[in-house]
Amino acid sequence: MGKPWLQHYGTIPAEIDTTANGTVLDIIEQASARFGDRMAYTNLGAELSFAETEALSRDFAAWLQTKLGVKKGDRIALMTPNVLAYAPISFGIIRAGAVQVNVNPLYSPRELKHQLNDADADVIVIFNQSTPTLAQIVTETGIKTVITLGLDDVKPRGLPTIPVDPRLSDIATPLAQVLEQGRDMPYTHPDMTQDDLIFLQYTGGTTGLSKGAQLTHGNLVSNIETLIVWFNGMVKEGEETIITALPLYHIFALMVNLLSFYRLGASNVLITNPRDMDAFVADWGKQPITIFTGVNTLYVGLLHHPGFAQIDHSALKLSFGGGAPVQKAVSDRWRGVTGIHIIEGYGLSETGPVLTMNLMTSDDATASIGLPFPTTDIVILDDDENEVPQGQTGELCAKGPQIMPGYWRNEDANAKSFTKDGYFKTGDIAVMDDAGYFRIVDRKKDMILVSGFNVFPNEIEDVLAGMDGLVESACVGVPDEKTGEAVKVFCVKKDDTLSADDVIAHCRANLTAYKVPKQIAFIDELPKTAVGKILRRELRDR
Repeated sequence: MGKPWLQHYGTIPAEIDTTANGTVLDIIEQASARFGDRMAYTNLGAELSFAETEALSRDFAAWLQTKLGVKKGDRIALMTPNVLAYAPISFGIIRAGAVQVNVNPLYSPRELKHQLNDADADVIVIFNQSTPTLAQIVTETGIKTVITLGLDDVKPRGLPTIPVDPRLSDIATPLAQVLEQGRDMPYTHPDMTQDDLIFLQYTGGTTGLSKGAQLTHGNLVSNIETLIVWFNGMVKEGEETIITALPLYHIFALMVNLLSFYRLGASNVLITNPRDMDAFVADWGKQPITIFTGVNTLYVGLLHHPGFAQIDHSALKLSFGGGAPVQKAVSDRWRGVTGIHIIEGYGLSETGPVLTMNLMTSDDATASIGLPFPTTDIVILDDDENEVPQGQTGELCAKGPQIMPGYWRNEDANAKSFTKDGYFKTGDIAVMDDAGYFRIVDRKKDMILVSGFNVFPNEIEDVLAGMDGLVESACVGVPDEKTGEAVKVFCVKKDDTLSADDVIAHCRANLTAYKVPKQIAFIDELPKTAVGKILRRELRDR
């Protein structure tokens, strides 16, 4: 079918060879040297320069190597929200040659036990507040060393510290003690290649036990360098300030905010608790922010905060959306407040993560996930792995240097996840238009079958996003005697006068009859992952 998207590239090359760019370790060390005294991170009233980040990460790596005997390829779990110590710890793990296992600090004991055992990790670096979860299951895992940290680590400023669960006292060492000891220990630079693993990035597990996507240095380097080429000169080295509310253990913020913008010498404002919207907005207003990354629900939250519109947004040049579809109504409202629309991209944990993105020069929301990245091939396939005619829907499958070699120790999942031609099967239903732009119709498993007709929840949610009186909505299929399945919508309303009849009437005016919801349920809050993805499965279970 060819690659019709290439016609839009302009000066962006169709192919990029990133094999000569070294490893993520090289990228970190080069950026630390180049931007030395510039502020790299700020969080809760303290700052770290690039040089300080480099020194602390060296000390942490030295301790891991000398005290624990960590060697290339060993797995080390990191379980913390966005705090000032995050980058020094992460970069220290990478500089020791180890593989970072990214763990959600809000995990349940069951989820944590599965991930630690699946990754075969014997070291975990953990936020103090999460230690009771670990304490419940630590004896059922291979964990031998626990390194604990709080809000006040790295740059003490008198912030309150939650005590470590006493059940871990025999194997727990505070991060401050680790860094102090590491300062006097030797550091050995590991011999790394692009084929070596850097992260085990566990999928959300929304369909069962989560799987560890093996990401290599080459996967991340290719995505970092391709993203920078895609910026097409709009991002200036050593001049940007990015605000990071998305959790850094999630692949979107990990690759874009933590690694790509460190490579570019940006200053990074870390938000530890984005649910505290008052503090988040206050932090935003303290300095001119030039770059923002978020998911649709985060944009909605900011737009509904009365103080956000009062901030001077004149410095903001780029806003990126991913992780879940960006609704056009939300992008339009964002543009009304900030002056710029949201540039949507698309990818998964398994794809390092970016596969597609809209162009930086787009002057409006496209209602699409954009164009494939350079050196990335995307095809739309039917259930028999045949390419569908252009304009028809099918499963989006991709091939490129950012895509994982496979899941960690899971050959069964690998066999199901790649086509016979080596394309990764995303599980997303998509369509490509005549111009080469791609649009996600929905997740394969979320599709609703009404009287034989396919109904995609995203379409209904997009229609409702433009309705006055609604904050947000989520759509699921429920059993129905007449139609097999029926559409049910869960709504969060801001206007108490809004009724179910109002919602249905709005849908009738904008959707064909079989897509109109049969059931409306009003709830106070939609269930979401820590990143902000709506959990349709939990709504179906209700």
